[in-house]
Amino acid sequence: MTDHNANGSSRKRLIAAPTNKVVVIGGGYSGTLAANHLRMRGDVDVTLVNPRPRFVERIRLHQLVAGTGDATVDYGTLLGKGIQLVVDSATGIDTATRTVGLASGRALDYDYVIYAVGSTGTTPASVPGAAEFAYPIAELEQATRLRAAIDDLHPDAPVTVVGAGLTGIEAATELAEQGRRVTLVCGGQLGPSLSGPGRRSVANVMSKLRVTVLETDVVAEVRPDAVVFADGAVRPSAVTIWTAGFGVPDLATASALRTDAMGRLLTDETLTSMDDPRIVAAGDCAAPSGQPLRMSCQSAGPLGVQAANTVLSHIAGTAPAVIDQAFAGSCISLGRRAATLQFARKDDTAVNFYIGGRLGASLKEAVCKGTLWGIRREARKPGSTFWFKGGDRPEQPADAPQVVPNP
Repeated sequence: MTDHNANGSSRKRLIAAPTNKVVVIGGGYSGTLAANHLRMRGDVDVTLVNPRPRFVERIRLHQLVAGTGDATVDYGTLLGKGIQLVVDSATGIDTATRTVGLASGRALDYDYVIYAVGSTGTTPASVPGAAEFAYPIAELEQATRLRAAIDDLHPDAPVTVVGAGLTGIEAATELAEQGRRVTLVCGGQLGPSLSGPGRRSVANVMSKLRVTVLETDVVAEVRPDAVVFADGAVRPSAVTIWTAGFGVPDLATASALRTDAMGRLLTDETLTSMDDPRIVAAGDCAAPSGQPLRMSCQSAGPLGVQAANTVLSHIAGTAPAVIDQAFAGSCISLGRRAATLQFARKDDTAVNFYIGGRLGASLKEAVCKGTLWGIRREARKPGSTFWFKGGDRPEQPADAPQVVPNP
């Protein structure tokens, strides 16, 4: 453009386009993909805030616990060019000043926030001793602490896993394959999300690994060296692993943003916060229309890309698309030599078809490796992520989505 100086002469001056500052809070599957996808526009300044300097492969934490694999990856191999990684913890989002407060005392200015803080393992306050003596497994620090406790055990010491969802099944079988004496307490049913044939596939492998499965028993108390059941029975347990509960960080609540009962950020079907159109949620911590998707890597990554698309639409001044996502099933490792791939309908209900055994293990490992491959591909080529679509979602209200004026 032309700039006129005081004496009337003119000269050419290059004016930089305004930069849109996007702060992505959380560097898990959802946040990392969101950060990479935002690079579809050249005028977006992306900052990724994460409390750890390395990416955590949450789907491998049971391997870390059992000593059969690592679960962290260098962010330098995953993030696209120009993304700034800030190793710090977000403590609050100030919507009035558009800043994200950090534990270090810094504050990051933003035009938009992608809220991707993920989820964490919890122990119930209603079960005496659970918080003090049981080990969750959903975060790196939790898994590392548990790994140290397992390493200190005598090889024949009894280990109890509470919770027979996918995380509990994977933890129990991984440890049993390494020779640990494992009891799995289901509290109702083994693998409740599985089909009958899929459940039998899991049960068969557990039998071969000599996992004791207590399907209907319920843990009522955790002691340092035992678990107490609802019927009063006491069973020795040198280490008790609790996989029966998940929660989310309280950042949204601390920032006076509306959440569901668990603490997930309430959004519309475009993943935009119900309280502030400059905040967009993704992954396990998002509750679109109060009806969140199943917490999983399978949903987290695509939700991250769709959250980024919503932000890009806001920047462009266009109406963002509603989320479009479906499930394909579940991949459950059963040690290193077996797995069950449970297929499902788009609405995540299991069908009677599964793949098990060594072929299942090979496919499960391919899925795990493919997850990182997909993040790296998005870093190289923003917009390349593929996901399953066509799942059922609530009807979008007539007054949404919102279009946000450019900052």
